Amino acid sequence: MLDEADDIHPLFHGAPKTTEFKKLRKRIIRETREAIERYGMAVRGQKWLVCLSGGKDSYTLLAALTELQWRGLLPVEILACNLDQGQPGFPATVLPEFLSRMGVPHRIEYADTYSIVLDKVPQGRTYCALCSRLRRGNLYRIAREEGCHAVVLGHHRDDILETFFLNLFHGGKLATMPPKLLNDEGDLMVLRPLAHVAEEDCDAFSRAMGYPIIPCDLCGSQDELQRQVIKRMLDEWEARAPGRRQKIFSALTTARPSHLLDADLFDFAALTLPGGFVENPSD
Repeated sequence: MLDEADDIHPLFHGAPKTTEFKKLRKRIIRETREAIERYGMAVRGQKWLVCLSGGKDSYTLLAALTELQWRGLLPVEILACNLDQGQPGFPATVLPEFLSRMGVPHRIEYADTYSIVLDKVPQGRTYCALCSRLRRGNLYRIAREEGCHAVVLGHHRDDILETFFLNLFHGGKLATMPPKLLNDEGDLMVLRPLAHVAEEDCDAFSRAMGYPIIPCDLCGSQDELQRQVIKRMLDEWEARAPGRRQKIFSALTTARPSHLLDADLFDFAALTLPGGFVENPSD
């Protein structure tokens, strides 16, 4: 990454020159590329709807994908999209001005899901499930209208870990956010290229670049969400044993069905002794 005046995308203008930041940036780009290649996300000539909320993760996603595209390593068309959900005080001009200044093709869509969520969710209950379902429906619609092949989300490694433990503790199943998913209708891929990237790296990168972070005033404003409880648990584990998060994540990428207990996933009944079973003649 030379970053000469004629060899850099506007998204990276003003990038810090420190060795620490250069290592951070290279790590994010490398891990994003690894995920794209490992899970077979990119198909030449496709068009991706890259969802931009204005948070640290989505800015990092846009920058990483743009970097790879700029270097000729991601042969897809990128359309950034922000869904303005009608939250009071949402700075509606920030993202369109930022994307226009950066020369990033984009679409800004207004859909007041905020009022629907407040109306439908009882007092004291979490907003996340309904909010995400309404958001997802709108993003699928926009992707179809724009002729996109994939909806690309900014979920990172820590989101995946937290979802794993939420499913484990509250859903009674081994499951998490997949890096690549075909939607129920079978016409769109849902991709998570930051699957290998740590949340702290997204935070450090977006802040170092000075991107205009927009906080979430809906689900992000609720205290004691189960996801926050899981996050604190992982923080405590990480503090006691640095690297614990990465160890758990590595375990998710190296599952051994024969060493779990799901008989639908592994045919235990077919396991036999060599040569088959022979009755003991003394019986």
